Amino acid sequence: MSKFDPYTHLNIIHNPNDDTLTRLISLPTTAANPNPSPGDPVASKDLTLNPETETWVRIFRPAKLPSNDNTVARLPIIIYFHHGGWLLLSAADSSVHSNCSQITSEVPAIIVSVNYRLAPEARLPAQYDDAMDAIHWVKKQGLDPKGEQWIREYGDLSRCYLYGCGCGGNIVFFLGLKVYEIQIDLEPMQISGIIMNQPMFGGIQRTNSELRFATDQLLPLPVLDLMWDLALPKATDRNHRYCNPTLGGPHIEMIRRLGRSLVIGFGGDPMVDRQQEFVTMLVACGVPVDARFDDLGFHNIDFVDSRRAAAVLNIVKEFII
Repeated sequence: MSKFDPYTHLNIIHNPNDDTLTRLISLPTTAANPNPSPGDPVASKDLTLNPETETWVRIFRPAKLPSNDNTVARLPIIIYFHHGGWLLLSAADSSVHSNCSQITSEVPAIIVSVNYRLAPEARLPAQYDDAMDAIHWVKKQGLDPKGEQWIREYGDLSRCYLYGCGCGGNIVFFLGLKVYEIQIDLEPMQISGIIMNQPMFGGIQRTNSELRFATDQLLPLPVLDLMWDLALPKATDRNHRYCNPTLGGPHIEMIRRLGRSLVIGFGGDPMVDRQQEFVTMLVACGVPVDARFDDLGFHNIDFVDSRRAAAVLNIVKEFII
């Protein structure tokens, strides 16, 4: 019996000399669509976030903007962080683009999908830094008379939400801690809630769900371990707070400042026990958290099953004021 190779599973090759990856898999991408044709529900365009780090954002808005008394209604702004286990995907990947388009159209909302740096070329906390860049960028666009029109004219800075899937869910949690620490500096921008869809957490001590789904088709245990090994700062392990925030540390006191939070999970996800322990920690810290766990379903089922996608979207719509 051949030994399982997580690199082969992910179609990547690690180049240890410069700590980079050769990504052999080529997933379909979708181009931005700034000038939608009649019938297209959503418009989108790409803009530079930080030229020094080569990060960018894809902004989405409904093609038809709701109005009251001939005045365009201000829409909530969702700052979105894609899944991909720290190592893969981008804001241009078709699954990410499609998810953002659906949320934009159905909520409706302005979405700022962040193309953050990937690991191991940029290890944590680089992704948290990119996320903070996005927060400041959105605020600047909303207040600058020459800022990005879709945010300046159609977005509501007082109703901003952080939304992350998988590792993106991890990003918005730590971003939320930082945001509430500097909230006064962000005014009039307000973070109204944090949405964590199947957030990615780990640890050294195995949980029951990790052992039960150790040979999961999508995320077998060696693959999860490898993702953390390539994403965490060097010379740290999976008990670092970036991976395992439930163990305690200076961040625990900051958690008490978090606002409304939504955590979504599925019973067949190897990380479901981690996610539920995370919710328990939030509750113990007094965070107003809405936890929605479905006993059935695997990690990222909502990206391949339209019924689950609709169910998740309905939960998100309920959460957004």
